[in-house]
Amino acid sequence: MEYIKSKIRDVIDFPAKGVVFKDLTTAFKDPRALHILGWDLSQLYRDKGVTKVVGIESRGFICGSILAFELGAGFVPARKPGKLPAETVQASYSKEYGVDTIEIHKDAIGPDDIVVIHDDVLATGGTMAAVYNLVKSMNPKKIYVNFIIELGALGGRKALPADAEVESLLVY
Repeated sequence: MEYIKSKIRDVIDFPAKGVVFKDLTTAFKDPRALHILGWDLSQLYRDKGVTKVVGIESRGFICGSILAFELGAGFVPARKPGKLPAETVQASYSKEYGVDTIEIHKDAIGPDDIVVIHDDVLATGGTMAAVYNLVKSMNPKKIYVNFIIELGALGGRKALPADAEVESLLVY
């Protein structure tokens, strides 16, 4: 993980003054770092019988797709409204500056699925909580939650149900 940490760029005052943004694009562009991320993420779930990986728009698509490939699972995108072509289910959630909505296809997950929901960073947890609730409403067998980075001081885990199984590769 030290190699991965060395490839993450801190961007000061982004997206707002006082925020230190953990930019993973510098790790994603490095072939060795991307390989390590894919491998380490997949090792967390290798023997769990995962059938679907839900990646949250947009950076969650990158390693979410790699994770699905490594596990031999399907990939399900969780997107902003109006981006998916078929019937969807959606959830709204509070953000720092208002309310946002996320949706997935209504037929994306079934009762026999074991799901990993992946996003790049856990900050306040609102987006992940909304996606978790959407996935849970589809009654899969099991749900796991996964991040590359967790910003522990922001307390994002508190937004998730107490029984959610959460894994983060790096905690800052």
